[in-house]
Amino acid sequence: MSSNLSPRAAGKRAFITGAGGGLGAATARMLARHGAKVFLTDIDADAVAAVAADINKENGATVAWSAVQDVRDEATWERTLAEAVKAMGGLSVLVNNAGTGSLGSVERVELKEWHRVMAVNVDSIMLGCKHALPYLRDAQPASIVNISSLAAFKFDPDYTAYNTSKAAVAALTKSVAMDCTRQKIDVRCNSIHPAFIRTNIVKWFFDTLGEEEATRKLIRGIPMHRLGEPDDVAFAVLYLASDESRYVTAAELVIDGGARAV
Repeated sequence: MSSNLSPRAAGKRAFITGAGGGLGAATARMLARHGAKVFLTDIDADAVAAVAADINKENGATVAWSAVQDVRDEATWERTLAEAVKAMGGLSVLVNNAGTGSLGSVERVELKEWHRVMAVNVDSIMLGCKHALPYLRDAQPASIVNISSLAAFKFDPDYTAYNTSKAAVAALTKSVAMDCTRQKIDVRCNSIHPAFIRTNIVKWFFDTLGEEEATRKLIRGIPMHRLGEPDDVAFAVLYLASDESRYVTAAELVIDGGARAV
């Protein structure tokens, strides 16, 4: 597939966390296909380097770079963002995609596990916004896209830490958006809330239950009767990263096949 299917993200320079696979990789490919330069990070060095190499091969030019990043570490955020700005010539889009899951009711979750989930799912987004904003301010109009989850709104007692972290992402997103409007800078901040998407996060269900039974369980609360695909989310990121969404900030974009409505 050739690059620049349309100029929807032409000139954009995007930093994407958790891009070694799943939604992060799909988002990086989507933005690059629509004209953006992309800087991919992940805790898995080999995986994220492979995705960047595939993107460059597809585009026939160097439009993607990669680096190892532990999103919980503030110093790594500062160093990696500076590296990205040097490579791409600036930064106009931040996609906070890295995240982790967790099981356990409030009586069963260990404090260590609670802290781990909050560090990956919430602290990392705060750190990303904090250290990316100076660069984004210099590249207006700019955009921050935070990947949350339908779990921010629909709760399960066995996902205590996960539910709480994803609800925190929605609140943090609004706080950052309002801070940008207070400063009168053209930097928008929005969150995306997917239901079950066919990525490695749900791989356990398929490995354990098989394709038919896993699909039946995962889609039982989804009116459209199917799982989402990574590009269903990547197209939403493309919209929020592009100038098409210049009047959209502090929004919650739900990608769930209708699940929130039932």
